[in-house]
Parts: sequence; structure tokens; C-alpha cells
Amino acid sequence: MKFLVDTHAHTIASTHAYSTVHDYFSIAKEKGIKLFAITDHGPDMADAPHFWHFVNMRVLPRIVDGIGMLRGIEANIKNEEGDIDFFGDYLQQLDIVLAGFHEPVFPPSTKELHTRALINCIESGHVDIITHPGNPAYPIDINSVAKAAAKHNVALEINNSSFLTSRKGSLCNCTDIANAVKDAGGLLVMGSDSHVAFSLGEFEKSIEVIEAVDFPIERLLNRSPEALLSFLSTRGHSLSDEYSILME
Repeated sequence: MKFLVDTHAHTIASTHAYSTVHDYFSIAKEKGIKLFAITDHGPDMADAPHFWHFVNMRVLPRIVDGIGMLRGIEANIKNEEGDIDFFGDYLQQLDIVLAGFHEPVFPPSTKELHTRALINCIESGHVDIITHPGNPAYPIDINSVAKAAAKHNVALEINNSSFLTSRKGSLCNCTDIANAVKDAGGLLVMGSDSHVAFSLGEFEKSIEVIEAVDFPIERLLNRSPEALLSFLSTRGHSLSDEYSILME
């Protein structure tokens, strides 16, 4: 099965990434990708865009040449309380909100603290997807996190980049996460975590994990634009009618 939805991509607004919004639309058209999200790092990251970058995403087109783009963020989880570095009414202006642990903002600590921070973040209602929860630098109680995510309708990510260029050693954790989410009745999403447009929609290693645990396709948000958009609607996002073209 070809997955034509990608929820996790960074632009040159995060200066350790190398592609523009234009580049992503061009590559998406070339690959036949139907929907992707721009999710630059939240402003507490050292080289992240300014807060205004996210406030001003309203100027970005949502549809170009029949391809959809979601206006999003990969926020940073800041503390044990699960707070993130984007807040208030500004969150409602975004189409999708991702959040995860990043060393410059939340230095690795204990399994217990990581678990509490993730569960508190999930329970906050502010975050749709938890990014790279299989990062071995941040051990967690996988079953507890999976159950909390399922209860609160938050998806956990199987991050393809973790197996290739970052967070090496994630495979066992990600396999355990996929199994735990399957058992808990929750949702998974695959993210390319692209830092250059060429890797948009590349999920080869994540697919191997999904297939290894026989994860139900109906609970994988990448299966169609409609699946992801419907999920975001249940999360309280008031999505633009422009996306209706992707449901046809």
C-alpha cells in the first residue's frame, strides 16, 4: 500500500533543515503525495523560527495543484507538567499540533519523569500527535503512555528518520510502542520527519514496524487524507473547507 499522507516535515525556518514550502509542494507533486504538514520546531528550540512564524502561517496556501498542506508545529515538551512552547488561542489557528522531547529544551532524565511528562502532555488536550516516543534517550513506560494516548484520542508516531539519521536504537522501542497501541485500541501515524524535501513521504522503515506487529490499517492515520482530516476534526480543529477537494 502506498501512503500518500505525511504529518511531519521541517522547512528552512528551522535552520537545521534545508527546504522551502515551495520545495515540498514540488516534491509532493512528483511523488503523488496528497497531503502533508509543515511542522517546524517550536520557538524554545535554539534554531527554531520566531513565535511569529506560526502566527503568520495564515498567509500560506492550503491547496496547491490539488495537493494539501496543513499548517502545523512540532512543539517542544518543556517540563514534567507536559507544557509545550506554543499556547492559548494561537493553537487554534493551527491545523495540526505535534509535540515531542528534544534535548536542548528538555534534557533526558528518568523513565518515571519522561512518562509523567508525556501523559500530562497527552491529557492537556493541546497536542494531536506525540513525535518519536521511541527515542532511546527518553525511556518511558510504554504501556501507560499507549493507554493514555488511546483514552485521549492522541496518536503516537513511528518516526522514519529515527531509523536512518537520528535517534539510532529506536527500533525495539518503536516495535513495542506499535504493539502497545494496537492492544490499547489507539492510533498510530508514520512521520518522515523530513529535514529536506526529498524524504517527504518516505516511510520504508516505519512500514516494516507496522507490518511486523500486524497493526490495523484502519487505525493508521496515513492511510488517506480523509482519515487524517477526520481525526483532526475529532480533535477540535476547525479545518478549512479548502480541504474538501482531498476527500473526493
